[in-house]
Formats: sequence, C-alpha cells, structure tokens
Amino acid sequence: MRRALFTLFSFLLLLSASANEVETKTFLVLFKNKELKQHKTNLKSIETQFSAFDTKIYTGNSELALLIELPPGDFDECFVGDLVIEIGEEKRVKLQEIAFRVFDLTESEKNLAHYLQAFAEQSDKKKHLRAGL
Repeated sequence: MRRALFTLFSFLLLLSASANEVETKTFLVLFKNKELKQHKTNLKSIETQFSAFDTKIYTGNSELALLIELPPGDFDECFVGDLVIEIGEEKRVKLQEIAFRVFDLTESEKNLAHYLQAFAEQSDKKKHLRAGL
C-alpha cells in the first residue's frame, strides 16, 4: 500500500513538474538614462505598459534595465523592438526608438549551452588523442 501511494505521489509530482516546464522567452531591454529624459519618460512608466507580462526593472550605476518574460511563441528581438509604447500623453513610439539594446536572453542561454557542449566535446577529443599517443 505504501509503495502504491509513493508511486502515485511521485507520478503526480513528476507530472506537475513537467507541466511547469513551458519555456517562456525572456528579453533584456537596456535604456540610457539620458535618452529617457530626452523623451520625458522613465523606466517605471515603460514597465507599466507591459503589465500583461512578468517584468522586472533594475536601476543603478549602469544602464537602466527592463526584463520582460513573454509566453512561448515565435518572438525575437525585432518583435519586442517593434512594440509600440506611449511616452507622454499623446506620443507613441516603438520601443527600439528609445531602447539602447534589446537582448533575447533565452536564445543567448541556448547558444551558450551549445558552445559549452562543443567545447567539452573538443576537449574530450584532445584528451583521447593525447592518451593514444
């Protein structure tokens, strides 16, 4: 009986974990403080326009940053840059017009994993060659 309950519990736990693995896409948008002042806006007002998504802002001694987490889909940096935002009461501009840079962190993470795997494979080949000599 315990074994059956443990198996059922493990199965439900595994099922719930795999259901949460829907890959969202995370984008990093960097802003220059000077540019935002020029357009008479701030990072908080830009963040509120993305309230349908999970967002987080970072301010400090370097560039201002906005992290946007989008649902799974065929989104890229160009799509995010083409999103229209309001600055001021009447003015609308594309995000790319006031953003310093837009990065797709999800794609960058995949690329990094690919490069690390290729490096590890190359290192293994070199080790095997040295061992054979």
